[in-house]
Amino acid sequence: MKKIILFLLFSVFLSAQKIGVIELKQSIKDKKAFSKSLTLIDNRENKEIGKVTEKEGFGEVKFANEDLKTFIPNWYSEDNKGTGNNDIVLMLEELKIYDEQTPNEKIMFGKAKIKISSFLKRNDKYYLINRFDNVIVCDPRKTSSIVKYLSQNISDVITEFIRASYTNLVLSQYIPENEINNYYSYLIKNNKSLAPELKDGVYLDFKTFSNQEPAFGYFIEKNKKGRFVRMKNKEEIVSLSNAFIYVEAGKAYRFTPVGFLEMKKNEKGFYIIASRAELFAETKTGGVMIGAMAGGIVGAAIGAAIDSGSNKGAMNGFGFKSATMTNVYIDSLTGSFNFEQ
Repeated sequence: MKKIILFLLFSVFLSAQKIGVIELKQSIKDKKAFSKSLTLIDNRENKEIGKVTEKEGFGEVKFANEDLKTFIPNWYSEDNKGTGNNDIVLMLEELKIYDEQTPNEKIMFGKAKIKISSFLKRNDKYYLINRFDNVIVCDPRKTSSIVKYLSQNISDVITEFIRASYTNLVLSQYIPENEINNYYSYLIKNNKSLAPELKDGVYLDFKTFSNQEPAFGYFIEKNKKGRFVRMKNKEEIVSLSNAFIYVEAGKAYRFTPVGFLEMKKNEKGFYIIASRAELFAETKTGGVMIGAMAGGIVGAAIGAAIDSGSNKGAMNGFGFKSATMTNVYIDSLTGSFNFEQ
């Protein structure tokens, strides 16, 4: 009798447990044929992705094939002939799912933290292409399975990130092979914007802001209420959306879809206070705006540097577009939006 009861309890346990599988089935074809290979460095400290609470029981997320170092090159080869010149290296630094109650919310959200970077490898030198360092949010009121929602979004992020890495411009400074695992510490030393004082002026892209080189002839005018109303290049009016950051009296303001927001700074770097709903509007076609992960060419000369297109919040428009206001960090290497909640 006890064995029957235990069997029934175990059966109930299994039926309450949901599995979300990261399939990675989408096409990652390099349409420009710039790439020659795609490999992976898996630097996750914990290879278990984790569990979240479902409406009934709990759920777990797993890769369909957990041997990612073999799977990623094979996945690439299935969609590409590898006739280009560029060796692309992915670095998966963090991937985990968990429950978290957002401030001012009574419900528990399912969340996925993912941090992934890509590099162009030339001999024993690595050049940063881009990074995605964000939290994906699932609202349990809007889906029947949290783990399936999160696993699909994780798959979408990795797929879109790979596609964009074929054509994004690269950061000019290289990283020696023996420093690749410490690439952030190695590169961040060159970001002059993290110094105590900022130069006043208009910065049209992330590169010039990090180098502290404001655009010559550009300035922004305010109305009587102190709001930014127009930008000029000498006497010609140009769109405010051409600006990346404006600095006045040492204070920096980041341009966003809701206008310029003041940038604050702590030990993690610069951040603005905003929500996903504000920063990631839907396009007229219904798709999510993902910034200029769509722009640039890896095949261009090394040293071209990340341009203004890749710093409007690239690739962060995944998951539930919550209206919750949080600290949104400005990635110190790419200029993109990094959500921690």
